Amino acid sequence: MREEWDRERDVAEVKAVLGGLVEAWGRHDAEAYGALFTEDASYVTYIGTVYQGRRAIVEGHRALFAKFLKGTRLADEITDVRFLGPDVAVVGGRGDTYKGGRRPERPRKVQTYTLVRDADGSWRVAAFHNTRRKPLLEAISARFSPALAPAAGR
Repeated sequence: MREEWDRERDVAEVKAVLGGLVEAWGRHDAEAYGALFTEDASYVTYIGTVYQGRRAIVEGHRALFAKFLKGTRLADEITDVRFLGPDVAVVGGRGDTYKGGRRPERPRKVQTYTLVRDADGSWRVAAFHNTRRKPLLEAISARFSPALAPAAGR
């Protein structure tokens, strides 16, 4: 842990890690993508698949890039960066995959990243969770129970 905490620098470094994920995805480089995760990272896809550990994340993405996600790009928006201390960040965001040059205006998936600072000072993703947003179900739920309306993230 650093003696003085430079929050602005850490926000920039955390955002750079997420930018690195987008860049690695764009190259379909599973090794570079996985290198941004801790050795023991957990990764939950929007369909509920759980990858445990960097190697599983790399191999899973190698297979995805070769078939189901071949030719895709990653859209990513950061909506919130919170620090639980100088070495742990929780990032909220939206994301989606797309093909071609047109990035989706509003990515359909809601994502949570937990990043930690490694012993070498680098930030890496320790946990990632991805879920598909269902706006119609959100609206129906909120209509019948207004307390269920999301306060943020619309």
